[in-house]
Amino acid sequence: MRIEKLGPALQTLCSLLALVAYSANGLAQNEINLDRFQSSVDPVPIQLEGYQGSVLQILSFDLEVMGWEVVPVGKGQYSLIGDNQGGVRGRLVDRLGGGATLFSRQYSSGSVRQQAHALANAVVEQVFRQKGIAHTKIAYKSRASGGFPEIYVSDFDGYRSQTITRDESNVAAPAWVPGQLKLFYTSYKLRNPDIFSHDLKTGRRVAVSRYSGLNTSAAITSDGRRMAMILSKDGSPDLYVSAINGSGLKRLTKTREEEACPCWSPDGSQICFTSAAGGGARLYLIDGNGGTMRRLRAAGASGVYSEPDWSPDGRWIAFTALMGRQFQICVVAAGGGEATVLTQGEDPSWAPNSRNIVFMRKKNGRKILSILDVPTKRVKDVPLIMGNSSQPAWAR
Repeated sequence: MRIEKLGPALQTLCSLLALVAYSANGLAQNEINLDRFQSSVDPVPIQLEGYQGSVLQILSFDLEVMGWEVVPVGKGQYSLIGDNQGGVRGRLVDRLGGGATLFSRQYSSGSVRQQAHALANAVVEQVFRQKGIAHTKIAYKSRASGGFPEIYVSDFDGYRSQTITRDESNVAAPAWVPGQLKLFYTSYKLRNPDIFSHDLKTGRRVAVSRYSGLNTSAAITSDGRRMAMILSKDGSPDLYVSAINGSGLKRLTKTREEEACPCWSPDGSQICFTSAAGGGARLYLIDGNGGTMRRLRAAGASGVYSEPDWSPDGRWIAFTALMGRQFQICVVAAGGGEATVLTQGEDPSWAPNSRNIVFMRKKNGRKILSILDVPTKRVKDVPLIMGNSSQPAWAR
């Protein structure tokens, strides 16, 4: 998540990423093998029968994002048979498993879009034994048409986009409070980069960190109690932690170089961040209550590292590496080791399923949001989001 007009370490990007490997029949496994990313696995073929219009489009997008490939009738390993007349219905058939019906579902409550999302989630959960993401939300920064960027929130596919800020100043680094409809972000509205909390239910906004100089990169623990952030009030940008309301401030690093992009381990015991303390921005770990910062080995990735983030299952740390002239999304085991380069892009953010990431890439002169399915390495652009968009954060 980039803040313009700051030092080079803070103008690089960070990431979240999740990894799931498949068995030969397409079922998700608990173990993740980084070797699988050297050559992507094939998506699971599924045919959709009886659906029309927007429901067909929604089902196709949702399933293809989550590891499936929609194929012509007669070509699928699975068949989803139904219709969307007066509700959304579906029967999932395993065509290679003797034609067995795996489930029959009918949805009538909520919008047709919500019903289609629910059916897509049911397919994923039945076969992959993994919770679907079709009802999740993302936050992001976007400049719709000139002027200043603002913070937006939408469904994960870009639908129901809402403008959260109208600050008419630079904003950056949206971050969710896990399990809540609440965001933290940085805004220059008061003529200084300050951190604000924003309750999306009530619209109430509170400045939680307004020290002189830089206040940015808020990251909230999974229990919603603590916040990590980068402040420059005592000199160069350093890592600090506090209660979520900003009280009980504690400085964790004291270096002459810049720290940036903190993220918490899922259990809240450690923080991963970037620092130029060793010469060139690299990944470091530190205990959440302070201590000695330790460099995280990420062999195989070169250049400048930025914006790390832990996968929700705690196994992996993803980050962006500026390798040559290209930004690459990479992943490394949380304990360090060989890093794997996944795709070109910036600003990656883990989905709650520890499988997908949303990220920014440049396409036709624009910054757009795209979703990566890590095991298959397939990328689909997020529809319905206009303008230049970046710094996505996936709600968990």
